[in-house]
Amino acid sequence: MLNIEINKISLLTLSKVKPFWLFFVIVCFAGAKSTPTFAQTRAIAIKRAASLDNGISISWLEQTWNADALKQRPVADSDFKLLKKLGFKSIRLPVAFKYYESKHISIITVIKSIDYVWNLCNRHGFKLVIDYHYGNLNDTNYVAETRSIINTWSILTRKYAKASPDKLFFEIYNEPPPMSPQVWKDAAYNIVTALRKIDAKRTFLVGASNYNSIYELSRMVRLGDENIIYTCHFYEPFFFTHQGASWVGNQVSTTGVPFPYTVENFPAINPKAKNTWGETNYNQYKTDGNERSVKDKLQIVKNWAGTYGVPVICSEYGVYNKYADLDSRCRYIKAVRSVLKELHIPGMLWEYNGNFSLFSGKPTIKNLPVCMANAIGYEPKK
Repeated sequence: MLNIEINKISLLTLSKVKPFWLFFVIVCFAGAKSTPTFAQTRAIAIKRAASLDNGISISWLEQTWNADALKQRPVADSDFKLLKKLGFKSIRLPVAFKYYESKHISIITVIKSIDYVWNLCNRHGFKLVIDYHYGNLNDTNYVAETRSIINTWSILTRKYAKASPDKLFFEIYNEPPPMSPQVWKDAAYNIVTALRKIDAKRTFLVGASNYNSIYELSRMVRLGDENIIYTCHFYEPFFFTHQGASWVGNQVSTTGVPFPYTVENFPAINPKAKNTWGETNYNQYKTDGNERSVKDKLQIVKNWAGTYGVPVICSEYGVYNKYADLDSRCRYIKAVRSVLKELHIPGMLWEYNGNFSLFSGKPTIKNLPVCMANAIGYEPKK
């Protein structure tokens, strides 16, 4: 609608305008209601989001426990050929920028490793998402920390300014913690606004607080920038996907949890999980541990994206593979992929060659279990 002030002026003046010019004025004002650039930019972002579908994370540059990470090259041409053969189209590269900064490692050194992956992506036809992993942002330090994040991204933005925005994407901050949603939104807005002054065409990925929560995303108000893909992480039910993960704590100490839920195969609760939210999730798993629940939860994301007309992507999903049985892992990944496809939400698996790996051993076709090949839609050529 035209704003109120224009309407007041119109009432006083348009009655004196000849019919032809009145038509011209109305058409001009009507055209001014929406700037075509906005719609075109959003359409580009939607198209770019779709191009990231069937992606996977390569996680070695976020391994803060690996002191030699920057000296290693754990992926090579052979890995990208394998990923291409399996049908993957995009790579997500988490990088622990803040950690390297705290160790007084030059960002130039870090960029050399990023460049290595970027060159592999170009050589083999993959899109690349560079992800700012393991930051220190919280409710008390967000002013200074936002400046630090902007500084890091500004260096990268200038470095890759000439890279095709159809091929290279920036995920501005991985899994903002359980902080004030408004504080996080303000920080995200400031990061995007600062980088947009350097690169007007790059598409940024932005998630919600509470670790890219689907629930926080559903309560988030979109940013003003049109060239954004909104991202979520999906590990629901967490009780299954992270069973036995020591870094999470006693909440997930119950192992042997199957997917989907079956009463005959359901384990007894680990005593360590008593009186934690793990006990609540144990009791709820008969409801949560199935494909129907997966779809209901991802539908939350789809509904939010539809409300604002913006693109959304699931940039992480997967299963910790130490304690979950193989068949359950396969069934879960197949279920999530199927629902994402049904809802037209692009997805990126976590991960290629770590403890959420699809493979039983070193990544090779031979080490890809039959059920996992089926789960990711890979059909060997006969």
